[in-house]
Amino acid sequence: MPRMVSKDKMILISVHLPKQMLQELDELVRQGRFPSRSEAIRIAVRDLIFRESGLKQHEMELRQILIPGR
Repeated sequence: MPRMVSKDKMILISVHLPKQMLQELDELVRQGRFPSRSEAIRIAVRDLIFRESGLKQHEMELRQILIPGR
């Protein structure tokens, strides 16, 4: 069951990834393209929501769905 992280009001989830995908994600973090695995995954999910919902970025910002700091 997801656990609430009170200070950031984020929910912890578990995700299963193929080993190769995780290695490639870690390489992006190592290169400094993302500060952490979690941030890279949050950005990927945000971008998926943008694409699938058909909403423009400014509409998403108005709905406060954007992740702070990116």
